[in-house]
Amino acid sequence: MVRDRQSWFDHSVPLPPGFGDVGAIRKAIDYVERGLADLAEIYLEQANVFSALVGIFGTKALDSVSNFEKHRHSYTAQQRFPDLCRRGCAKPPKPQESLESKGSKRPWAIQSHYDHPGWYIIWRYLVDFTESIEAARPVIIWRVDLVYLEKSDWKYEKSSAGESGGGRTHTFGVRNPAQKLTGRAVYQRGDLIIRDGKPIPRNGD
Repeated sequence: MVRDRQSWFDHSVPLPPGFGDVGAIRKAIDYVERGLADLAEIYLEQANVFSALVGIFGTKALDSVSNFEKHRHSYTAQQRFPDLCRRGCAKPPKPQESLESKGSKRPWAIQSHYDHPGWYIIWRYLVDFTESIEAARPVIIWRVDLVYLEKSDWKYEKSSAGESGGGRTHTFGVRNPAQKLTGRAVYQRGDLIIRDGKPIPRNGD
């Protein structure tokens, strides 16, 4: 398919103060797709781990191409909020200067292990092993949501894990995510549509 990324950006979507422009996101998308091309097989083994990799690659990319930087302390970067903050800001950064990077294969949901206020960038991806959408691109970022969330936007989701085993750890999810993300897609591929909860080629191929 023809790459037409310029027309897939919405320049009216608010960006974090001091972030720069959508050019940084365009470069970051390219970095994530190229960087994860050789790691796509991980998706078949552990989809949740792959989603984490998408978020990590997004963080690395924005650290290089935007006015936001990742924490240099590895413990903070891996275990605490946020992934990035405005370059040169005071530590700890204020919510308006904080940016968390998340990867998701789902079209709307936003989940986190905490309910911190701040900016969130969600890299919505799909894995296309046939490379039918784009040659040499088994990993496609098909939408990028950029939204500021308050603490009140989050709801607690109880753990389903127990002594008998199974389940998942507790998380927080965003209330009414589809409504909250309306008008917050800074990038969305025009050649894909959502059908039955999944992105597919607009022409049905």
